[in-house]
Amino acid sequence: MKNKIKLHRNMQELTQEQLAKASGCTRQTINAIEKNKYSPSLELAFTIAKILNVKVDELFILNEN
Repeated sequence: MKNKIKLHRNMQELTQEQLAKASGCTRQTINAIEKNKYSPSLELAFTIAKILNVKVDELFILNEN
């Protein structure tokens, strides 16, 4: 699943560490999600979207192959 977390995080001028603390996960988790190496849980996806003030479907793009 692709995402636009890095784009929205940078628009909010947040570091990975700041987003991680606000969302209750680690910086490594945010890094892995941004690099499309890890798909977050539904709860974490909604939490990140809320922090970044965007809808989940605007933040995450489902790969339809």
